[in-house]
Amino acid sequence: MKLLVAGSAEVDAGKTTFTTGLIERTGIRGYKPRAGNGYWYDQDDYRRAVEEGRLYGKDAKRIAAANADSRRPEAINPVHRLWLPTPGRGKGILGRDGRRFLFDRVTLDSDVYVRNGEADVPPAATRAFPLDRAHSVDSLSALNDLMADYHARALGGLTEEIAGREGAIVESYADIARPLSAFVPDAVAVVEPRRCRVYDGDRYAKACDVASGSAHEGRLEERVGNVVDLLDPNDSITLPALSSSERDDLAVVADAYGDAYDALLNTA
Repeated sequence: MKLLVAGSAEVDAGKTTFTTGLIERTGIRGYKPRAGNGYWYDQDDYRRAVEEGRLYGKDAKRIAAANADSRRPEAINPVHRLWLPTPGRGKGILGRDGRRFLFDRVTLDSDVYVRNGEADVPPAATRAFPLDRAHSVDSLSALNDLMADYHARALGGLTEEIAGREGAIVESYADIARPLSAFVPDAVAVVEPRRCRVYDGDRYAKACDVASGSAHEGRLEERVGNVVDLLDPNDSITLPALSSSERDDLAVVADAYGDAYDALLNTA
């Protein structure tokens, strides 16, 4: 059984709490293929990364810890990006107003780094990571070329691992509809504050292809809103609010979100 957890809000949708509770409920291994931290918004994660010399976020850490085999976050999260706010600086390589990417960590047999040659990396990160050996890019085309090699291989390897398992739970990032273009889940949970909508996985995957214009346009990322506008949910469940201590107790989450998990598993 393959399940996808996506969020309809770019931040704080509640995906990871939902995912970790679902791992507790089912015993199925969870994955976070792609993730990112903001230097300003995720300063605790950034400082931990600098201290450890390892780039991963709290979501991947929580999912890895929830898995029965407690794998390293990098094993379930092969691609991680560090962002830097740049107010008043205009669009960077990726065309995002007010922020630009600093570097990516891509895990293959070992960690590979891809650095934005136009961005000033904070000194602590320069000391903590081998960025002097990183692949440096100064244009979108150069970044796309490297992503077609390193990122695609890392995500392709994870896709193969997931395909070879009887069960997997894949969590997307931000409000992206699916983090792996070739992944067709059995059922999908779209999570947002107070609500979970459940969709048939095959119909959701087809809607992703329609929203992107083609099943082969691998560089386009479909937003959840554009995809679910094409579908009617199989079910819609109200999610209760949980305190931080309740969110940390996976048994409590599994019980509190039980109705949503029942609807998702029934759809699968």
